[in-house]
Amino acid sequence: MSGTFIGMPAFPKAAHDAVRDDTLRANLRHATHTIRDKRAVAVSELADWSELREAGKQIKNLALSRLDHYLLQLEETVTAAGGSVHWAADGAEANRIVTELVKATGEREVVKVKSMATQEIGLNEHLETEGIRAYETDLAELIVQLGEDRPSHILVPAIHRNRGEIRDIFRSEMGKWGREAPEDLTDTPAELAEAARLHLREKFLRAKVGISGANFMVAETGTLVVVESEGNGRMCLTLPETLISVVGIEKVVPTWRDLEVFLQTLPRSSTAERMNPYTSTWTGTTDSDGPSTFHLVLLDNGRTESLADEVGRQALRCIRCSACLNVCPVYERAGGHAYGSVYPGPIGAILTPQLRGTTSQVDASLPFASSLCGACYDVCPVAIDIPEVLVHLREKVADQGGKGHRLEKAAIKAAGWVLDHPGALAAGERIASRSRALHPKRLPGPGARQWTESRDLPEMPVEPFRDWWKKNRAQSRTGDPI
Repeated sequence: MSGTFIGMPAFPKAAHDAVRDDTLRANLRHATHTIRDKRAVAVSELADWSELREAGKQIKNLALSRLDHYLLQLEETVTAAGGSVHWAADGAEANRIVTELVKATGEREVVKVKSMATQEIGLNEHLETEGIRAYETDLAELIVQLGEDRPSHILVPAIHRNRGEIRDIFRSEMGKWGREAPEDLTDTPAELAEAARLHLREKFLRAKVGISGANFMVAETGTLVVVESEGNGRMCLTLPETLISVVGIEKVVPTWRDLEVFLQTLPRSSTAERMNPYTSTWTGTTDSDGPSTFHLVLLDNGRTESLADEVGRQALRCIRCSACLNVCPVYERAGGHAYGSVYPGPIGAILTPQLRGTTSQVDASLPFASSLCGACYDVCPVAIDIPEVLVHLREKVADQGGKGHRLEKAAIKAAGWVLDHPGALAAGERIASRSRALHPKRLPGPGARQWTESRDLPEMPVEPFRDWWKKNRAQSRTGDPI
């Protein structure tokens, strides 16, 4: 399997295949239900959760409303602390900047902290074409990389794998990337973690360049923040001589105090922990601790276009907790790969089409990858109304036109005429009721056939409601029971 999403089919086709994979569905069901149940307990411990949620929403809204101001402030504070700031309009520019920075060090390998921004722009693949090997150090990302796989979850990229599959990947692939896994490796979590620890330790101690993303950037102080659960991020952020951070421009928050809110809501929403085991912060460089050179690459890549959309911009509030994935009935059955993007689940269904546009079949299908049940909105720690944005994006896709949409508009226009003419409606209802035995189970035609492949047509009643009402209302007037 290729490690990128290029060439993936649209969501309906990908999901159609995924739901038939019994192992995948079992893995997803077990993992998502476990995480969501633990999250509910962790959130219930905070009496002021709704206030924290609203505070997070308002902080992110403030930052987005004055994004130009806070980004310029961030550039000033990072530079004053000894760092260098680079601006990347798109993924290609970000890849070029990072590649040039790595080559300037003379190194040909880097260690990486888990970063969705670098996955978004395909940084690993680009570095490979330039002769630079990027080693993922997050345990789940390591599993994905060794298996030449794709991430399928924001928090747990290898959520679609069970322990037996992971053991087999370690046994067969670790030796090709460095230290081999033990021959007698079992699928117990402790042994798998130890194999990964020994495999990665030599890379941490050897690497001169580290690449990261960031969960937050503080404009007031020039501080970047990474939260994690394993300690691999801390190793990547402190041991290399050069650190390069690629971060989406929407990750900025105005003040240091704003972290007070997010460092409570993010861990509880993502890993169901009261606080992250490792919260790493760094501000520029120092003479005696950590990397001696720091570069911050600020990534746009469609974010300013999304910011211009009054409804869609709320997706930029996302803090990547993945709570929406764990409660989504569609994600649970289809898995993350079906979304054709590094951002799966409900948030991916609204974020990806805004970052990449809706011209491709994959991106145009994503706003429809939802039942609109609203569970995603209920658990979002920054109150993103994902169903609202989904409907908004569906309207945009429909406005793009195409044969199917023209037929839909024609059908709606015809229905409008019928509803405006009660006599025609009544006659149609009577004809439909009397011919009910002849009705097909599936509608003909490309658009209608696709609709009824996954839906049963409603059964036509023996008589129209208006006929039933007239008859029974007449009985009521004579005093007879209805």
